[in-house]
Amino acid sequence: MVHQQAQDTMQDAGLFQLREEDATGRGRMLIVDRNWTTTAQSVAAGQVVACDTEITLAARKTDE
Repeated sequence: MVHQQAQDTMQDAGLFQLREEDATGRGRMLIVDRNWTTTAQSVAAGQVVACDTEITLAARKTDE
């Protein structure tokens, strides 16, 4: 999923404690979220969590 869409989906569900990281381990910052694809998240999709739960989204550049 495009990283921006993943963030929007979580925010629509009331989750705002979102962190992001470069899934390649290269430590790059995700400046333009639409150029990245979310590949993993720290909480499984569909899992019910409190609204203040911190969730980390891992993403890769879409063209990599």
